[in-house]
Amino acid sequence: MFGIRKLDIFIAKQFGLLFIGTFFICQFVLMMQFLWRWVDELIGKGLSMDVLAQFFWYMGLFLIPQALPLAILLSSLITFGNLGESCELTAIKAAGISLMQAFRPLIVIVLIICGVSFYFQNVIGPHANKQFGQLLLSMKQKSPELEIPEGIFYDGIPNCNIYVQKKDMETGKLYGVMIYRMTGSYDDAAIILADSGMLQSTAEKKHLKLNLYSGEWFENMKSQDVSGAANIPYRRETFGFKTIILDFDGDFNMADGSGISADAKSKSITQIYHDLDSIREFNDSVGHSYKAQSRLYSTFYTQAITKEDTAKALAEAKKINIDSILAKIGRAKYRDIIRTASNEIQSEKSDLEMKGDYTKYLNRRERTHRMEAINKITLSISCLIFFFIGAPLGAIIRKGGLGVPVIISVLVFIIYFIFENTGMKMARDNEWSVEFGKFISTAVLAPVAVFFTYKANGDSTVFNIDMYKEIICRLLGLRTKRLILKKDVVINDPDYDHDQLELQCISQRIEEYSCEHHLLRAPNPIKVFFREGDDRVIREVYDQLETVIEDLSNTKDRYIVAELNHYPVIATHAHTRPFRNKWLNMTVGLLLPLGLFFYLRMWRFRLRLYKDLKQVVSTNDTIIKLIDNNKSKASNEADLA
Repeated sequence: MFGIRKLDIFIAKQFGLLFIGTFFICQFVLMMQFLWRWVDELIGKGLSMDVLAQFFWYMGLFLIPQALPLAILLSSLITFGNLGESCELTAIKAAGISLMQAFRPLIVIVLIICGVSFYFQNVIGPHANKQFGQLLLSMKQKSPELEIPEGIFYDGIPNCNIYVQKKDMETGKLYGVMIYRMTGSYDDAAIILADSGMLQSTAEKKHLKLNLYSGEWFENMKSQDVSGAANIPYRRETFGFKTIILDFDGDFNMADGSGISADAKSKSITQIYHDLDSIREFNDSVGHSYKAQSRLYSTFYTQAITKEDTAKALAEAKKINIDSILAKIGRAKYRDIIRTASNEIQSEKSDLEMKGDYTKYLNRRERTHRMEAINKITLSISCLIFFFIGAPLGAIIRKGGLGVPVIISVLVFIIYFIFENTGMKMARDNEWSVEFGKFISTAVLAPVAVFFTYKANGDSTVFNIDMYKEIICRLLGLRTKRLILKKDVVINDPDYDHDQLELQCISQRIEEYSCEHHLLRAPNPIKVFFREGDDRVIREVYDQLETVIEDLSNTKDRYIVAELNHYPVIATHAHTRPFRNKWLNMTVGLLLPLGLFFYLRMWRFRLRLYKDLKQVVSTNDTIIKLIDNNKSKASNEADLA
């Protein structure tokens, strides 16, 4: 029977606090990213705070299902990364509790979050999307905030272009006013010039009242019915004061949202499947109608033409003399026939293009509804998948905080985003099937989640950074430096006499080896790739040296400890041949470009070995002198005692 343990409560608390924080961070990032798409509709419109509050509220509601998977991924990564970094995960496993048992409380929580995500998409999301779309449409239709600049024409007022030479910011008075007004067609244009003016809005905010002083009015009269004024092309009026009323709706009016209700995102999954039947029935009726029209327009679809009939028609067409037909009907009539035929072909082409675009629209509408119905399911499942990616990764990497987990979360989410958007676009454009396009991101990430969970449950080192560092160092020929520190507590003192003799023996063997093997010369390719060989001398010398270093590391002399760190870490086989396997060496040697690379690499190791041996001899001499100095000091102290 399922029981709640203290460990379950502890892990749930750790995850819950992180989930709340990461959710608000992810929600904020998504809202800011989404806001940049509509920032032009908000700036300069003079929108009130309640309208902006509704805009952000509805935007936040339908973005919640998208923020939940990323928040689960990041919070689960940090939770188990913190547990692993503080060795709490090790203690949990040492107590006999497996990783899947530690996941148990969070699996229940994530399943609840999946249900909440589906509820938001199916119930709250459609209503929020409808209200947001209606609000956004109203913002687009609202007139901009009236702010007439200096020195340029301002076209923010309908049917008017206003130019102001100078403005008084304190009184609001305009100087050097020029108005280009067009109430109907081009013939109804009017130009108004004034020395100064004042502009203000009416009480109901539906019109603008413009008071002009000392100006002239020029208006075209061609479109007006003025009896006896046929010889007057325009009229001119000089005025000392004149008031003009301009149409300008500065208020915010909610637009009609009936068209938005037909969008698939504004419907629940029940409404989508209910409307899909009507959409398919309508699409079929349009297809049958187009098919019937095509049969009426052309007899090609109603008559079966055999190969013999086609061959006979072509033979008769070859007998027709175009020049004789042209001489009978005349060139003018011939051109009319060609023009009429071309116009009919162009008309038929335009009609077919229109029908093709309309059928594409109908097909896309059906596919969009199907995609939205599947999206409500896949987006909820992604919460569970992201948990089984984040939690095992945190247990494997064992890095908490916001460093490594954020980087990994962003990479995983980018991969998910690429597959999700690619599948959505390809399915929408009828390049892929709807099911394949919408399930491709789930199909890619689900095996990844299973793999990470399996590796984490088996304490795999697949993400052990030190292991990959070691592999890279081997491939590039890099090596680590020695780090020997002075010990605070020494149980056994080193045997200085024996170590001194061993160092002298090592230096002598290195000198003999250097005389016998010329490491500065280029190696023989035949011996490198096609003959067996192993440098046992270097291996024995290196083992002997490591034994002495281990014994001398127990010394209390800090100078000897410092010199021990000068000994290089020697690669004992890299200077002899590329690989240990005979057949692999022969294969690489036969492949010239690859063989040349490994040959030069091995030559580089020979040169490095030459420098390392010189360094070993030099360090041996220094340590031998330090041991002799310690012996002399000890003997002097004994004589004084």
